[in-house]
Amino acid sequence: MSTFLLVHGAWHSGRAWERVVPLLKSAGHRVFAPTLTGYGDKAHLLSPEIGLETHVKDVVELIREEDLTDVALVGHSYAGLVISSVTNDVPERVAHLVYLDAMVPEHGEAGIDIHPFTQNLIDQAAESGGGWRIPPLPEMPPPLGLFGVTDPADVAWLRATLSDQPVDCLREPVRLDNPAVKSIPRTHIHCVGAAPEGITRRPVPAMQPNGSPSQVRELPTGHDCMITMPAELTELLLKTDL
Repeated sequence: MSTFLLVHGAWHSGRAWERVVPLLKSAGHRVFAPTLTGYGDKAHLLSPEIGLETHVKDVVELIREEDLTDVALVGHSYAGLVISSVTNDVPERVAHLVYLDAMVPEHGEAGIDIHPFTQNLIDQAAESGGGWRIPPLPEMPPPLGLFGVTDPADVAWLRATLSDQPVDCLREPVRLDNPAVKSIPRTHIHCVGAAPEGITRRPVPAMQPNGSPSQVRELPTGHDCMITMPAELTELLLKTDL
């Protein structure tokens, strides 16, 4: 039995994993899919003080409170930043990192460094008077949809779960200066369906930091694959080399 800790991306909540959690559990694994501070049922906690380190603390505290070990730590999108700093804090508890269509940072980088278009979103929020919070992105015509989700019923469900994104989550730097992090194997899962203009993915190096060949998997769908292809995603997660 493995322990999967699924961390949602920007604007989303733990509900994003509702179709994946039962599939992993039915395969006999422990699964945690927390909602980070300021999102979903914790949206009332949204404030200008929330940043990347807030969400890192959320996950580290869950790991310690539940005494989780040998964790397969999965980060979707923005949460690639979160799981990186989490692993920097508790590397002894993480068995594998899975970057799910995610930002993959180096030490000291922030979201705005990896995806410069996010600075445009921050600037637009400031111009509109919001300043410290970015509203959810609008739905676009197919095949882009809402985060890659195009089924009308799924779009309506997803839209109801989204919350504003605090800008400091994208401006605070990731911490990856713990040498122990380099020994932890990684898997990259890329969603290779349609993507909006201006969003590019960094090439994955041929070798992982631990010296083994990089593991890159692909799903032929949009960004929110946990909604559009939950069974296929689960199959890839179950093949993760733990």
